[in-house]
Amino acid sequence: MANQQTRKKFLNLSAVAGFSFLLGSQNLLGQKASAEASSTEHSNVAIIKSYYEAYGKGDLGTVRQIFAPNIAWTIPGHHPLAGTKRGVDEVLAFFQQLGLAKFRAEVLFLGGNDSYVVDVHRGWSNMERDNIDQLWVLLFKIEGDRIVEAVNFPGDQHAADAFFWKVYPLKPLPERLA
Repeated sequence: MANQQTRKKFLNLSAVAGFSFLLGSQNLLGQKASAEASSTEHSNVAIIKSYYEAYGKGDLGTVRQIFAPNIAWTIPGHHPLAGTKRGVDEVLAFFQQLGLAKFRAEVLFLGGNDSYVVDVHRGWSNMERDNIDQLWVLLFKIEGDRIVEAVNFPGDQHAADAFFWKVYPLKPLPERLA
């Protein structure tokens, strides 16, 4: 079992390294992203840092400015929150739902080029039970200094599906059909 978990972690980290290699990032895997832009940091990475800073402060006005009006945010899986959220209001409604699950994230790596930014983060919940704690990768597409698309890649899709089903169960059948 331990050997299988080690292999799984290796494959997840390999996928992350592959994303960052394709983007031409100069950062090392696992390096913490600083809150300040360095002289060698790509401007698109600074956009993502600004987004996280504004979101962390609850500054939804700034978040709305960073998001393109037609933003598409895709959450893979087979659970109640899965699918593509279209437009700023749908994306913010999704984030509100994540907040109900006490979901938190710690950025571990950011790298980018002229079109994309890769974000590797640890994502977890602080529920009393039914928690999740794993690596996630977000691939952001940037156009005109705005986020136009984000695709989320969980380190363990089955665990993500199970977590979201526990936290967001469907209403009983009569209520769903009403």
